[in-house]
Amino acid sequence: MNAVDQIIDLFEQNGDSEYGGEAVTQLQHALQAATLAEIEGASFLLISAALLHDIGHLLHDLPEDAPEEGFDDHHENAGKHFLRKNFPVEVTEPVHLHVAAKRYLCAVDPDYQNRLSRPSVVSLNLQGGPMTREEVNDFESNPFSQDALRLRKWDDLAKDPNFETPSLVHFQKHLKLAAS
Repeated sequence: MNAVDQIIDLFEQNGDSEYGGEAVTQLQHALQAATLAEIEGASFLLISAALLHDIGHLLHDLPEDAPEEGFDDHHENAGKHFLRKNFPVEVTEPVHLHVAAKRYLCAVDPDYQNRLSRPSVVSLNLQGGPMTREEVNDFESNPFSQDALRLRKWDDLAKDPNFETPSLVHFQKHLKLAAS
């Protein structure tokens, strides 16, 4: 099975699971993030990253309420590790950095944390909370930090149970172009 077919299979097998206490499923969240990226005219690489940013959640057997139970699944690391065999850094690094982008925004924008959903605040605390000044500097020096911040914006907005999106099949073309 090629990488794109494997990803489609993962979404078909596990995509209907709850997205961390939000009002959408994992698949709805992924499709919404990718749709928002497409609407903004992002590259096929960044659209792919938006679709795949939480793929790490689909790779483990932890219960859906793991964050509420105090478990961080480190999905950003699992996602990068899973994707790096078949996708370039332009996809894997924004996926890897989207959690860091949330921590960064909490450190540099005092109002950002107040705009997060309750489940996002719970996961923020498990993920280390707002960045330190040194972490902020390191994040800003990463060549993929701006892509990660764009992805973070889409991630934060992709939690609307009434948001209509194209199907997963629509985004296969982006994944096929991005897969190496």
